[in-house]
Amino acid sequence: KTTIIKLIERFYDPIQGEIFLGSENLKNYDLETIRKYIGLVSQKAVLFKGTIRFNLKMANPLATDEEMLSALKMALAYDFIAKKGGLECMVEENGRNFSGGQRQRLTIAIALVKKPKILILDDSTSALDYMTDALVRKNLSDLSPTLTTIIISQRASSLKEANQILVLDNGEVVGIGTHFELINNCQIYKEICASQNKEGRNF
Repeated sequence: KTTIIKLIERFYDPIQGEIFLGSENLKNYDLETIRKYIGLVSQKAVLFKGTIRFNLKMANPLATDEEMLSALKMALAYDFIAKKGGLECMVEENGRNFSGGQRQRLTIAIALVKKPKILILDDSTSALDYMTDALVRKNLSDLSPTLTTIIISQRASSLKEANQILVLDNGEVVGIGTHFELINNCQIYKEICASQNKEGRNF
C-alpha cells in the first residue's frame, strides 16, 4: 500500500504503465500542484497541540468557520467537538485527549477541509465501529463526482460500495472488480469476506 500512495503522490513515477488525474498524465503535474490536490489520511492520526481550529487551518489557512464545521460534520467529528468548545476545543499533543476513533475522524476532517480532488484513506477508519465507518463513507460518497476516494483497508465491508476493488496478495494484484464480481471470481477475496463474516461482519 505504501507503493500505491507514493506513486499517486509522485515520490516516484511508474516504470510501466501510466497514472492519470482526469485526462491528464500525472507526470505533467509539478509536485506542489499534485500534492495540493491530495488529502492523505493515514492509520495513525497526526494531530498537533493547539485548538481544533489551528489543526484545520494547518491544512487550509483560508478555510472559513463554515467550511471547517462542514468538514467536521462530514467526518462525524462535530458532535463530540461541539461538547468541548467547538473550533476552540483544545487538542493535546498527538491528540491524546481523544479516543482512537475520534482522532481518526478529526484527521479525516482535516483532509476534507483541504478540499482535495483525491482523498486517500489508508486504513484510516480502523478504530471506528462498523456503523460509524459506514456513515463516514456514506458522507464521502455524497461528495462525488468532485472527489475521488481511494480506500486502503483490510475490512472488506469498507470496500463493498467501491466502483473498483483491487485485491493484493503478497504485493501482487490477484483480483480487480466490484464487490459482487470478486465474490464470484476471486477466491482470495471470497475467503476474506467469509472469514470476516464469521466475526459477525455482514456483507
